[in-house]
Amino acid sequence: MTDAIRQAIFTGEYAPKQRLIEGELAQEYSISRFVVHNALLQLAGEGLVEIQQNRGARVRAISLEEAIEITDLREVVEGLVAARAAERITEDAAHGLRELAEKMRKAVLEDLDVGTYAQLADELHRRLGEISHHATALKLLKQLNAPMVREQFRMALSPGRPVSGLEQHLAIVEAICAKDAEKAEKLMREHLSQVRRTLISLNAERRVETN
Repeated sequence: MTDAIRQAIFTGEYAPKQRLIEGELAQEYSISRFVVHNALLQLAGEGLVEIQQNRGARVRAISLEEAIEITDLREVVEGLVAARAAERITEDAAHGLRELAEKMRKAVLEDLDVGTYAQLADELHRRLGEISHHATALKLLKQLNAPMVREQFRMALSPGRPVSGLEQHLAIVEAICAKDAEKAEKLMREHLSQVRRTLISLNAERRVETN
């Protein structure tokens, strides 16, 4: 249940600031309101939902300023994670990363499936965290990434973004598999710096559309 609501938020099925009414969700998913209530509490803990007193739950909206601040932190932490992953990667893990990279390439260049690409990119970042074995960084990233996934999905849909993002991810994978920690960190930080610029660009486009 929690996974289903989380995914609906990520893909935009439930929009920012949209009310999440327990009775309606219980009917939609054919489950009890108790299960829905607990799911919403868990998502609130992840920063995806906010619980308002006497008004219930709604999808939490992320401001541009907060998204940029989160991305600034991710640039530092994920750069470190990429470096540690390069230092600690095994042959089996490298093989797994290259297989994942090939799936990402296929999703973008052959299937033109940006939704799948966005999910695979998220999986790549998660797997790098596991390879790094940096427990503190993983805890920080779990907190930082949850409210950003919806924005990352939107970025994947922006023109040209999947191809440029793919190129960056493939380069990061190769640097890590080559055990080049310095290059891996540099490429990851450059990738997230580009994410920051894309966020600003998307926000500017959104303002034009609403004027």
